[in-house]
Amino acid sequence: MDLNTITDIVRRPSDRPGAAWRDGDAWLAGGTWLFSTEQPELRRLLDLTALGLDSLVPSAASLAIGATCTIRELNSFAPPSDWPAGTLFTTCCEAFLSSFKVWNAATVGGNICMSLPAGPMITLTVALEATYTVWAPDGSERTVDAADFVLGDHRNVLGPGEIVRRIDISVGALRKRCAHRRFSLTRLGRSTLFLIATQSPWTADLLLTITAGTTRPVRLAFDTMPAAALRERIDAIPEGLWFSDPNGTPDHRHHLAGYFAEEIRVELSEGGPP
Repeated sequence: MDLNTITDIVRRPSDRPGAAWRDGDAWLAGGTWLFSTEQPELRRLLDLTALGLDSLVPSAASLAIGATCTIRELNSFAPPSDWPAGTLFTTCCEAFLSSFKVWNAATVGGNICMSLPAGPMITLTVALEATYTVWAPDGSERTVDAADFVLGDHRNVLGPGEIVRRIDISVGALRKRCAHRRFSLTRLGRSTLFLIATQSPWTADLLLTITAGTTRPVRLAFDTMPAAALRERIDAIPEGLWFSDPNGTPDHRHHLAGYFAEEIRVELSEGGPP
């Protein structure tokens, strides 16, 4: 898409680029969404890729993912063998409704900040209990729990000029067992519903994350493996939170969530420790 209202591009913004933010600006990372549709309100683009953020930095405590890490880079990352939940990187990358060309440009932070119900990087990071480091225009930074970041369809907690700089996932979360279910109307279609559950080693807890079928992520935590309580918690999700679009009605998504959650419960109950 030719964005014919753009009059200026900042190729090399300052280290804290929010200080230069003004009305009519947009952050440019991969641009895979930005250039896919008209943006008549925009006048200037600020290129975040020039910041040179590290893409993937594993340590003994966590995995730090730079916001401009591409989907291709994340998919190519080989997690240590003692990170069972690391298999979710590929699972969530493959949930993109996109070609390899998009993978080469689209960024983890961009998908998160788009805050669409079917954003697979949102699913991944909420399920793995990640935190986001957010830079503000005044140079300060704050930490936001991934589960609290998205407020609704295409809405999040970012204020004008704020950007997500880094995503941190603890090694403790990556060492959990995991199971997932995803439904789409076609084999390579947009997610109608995407569920991920994790379980701590040698325990019977359960952390279930529901996305794509809801306007914002829903995370349900249980200290012990639930039975009837699992369905009760899903049924207690407010009706207005279930998403409606051509890929599924709220009732359909609600039904799928109950059905797949029970499958996941059985899978993790019978699987034993990693």
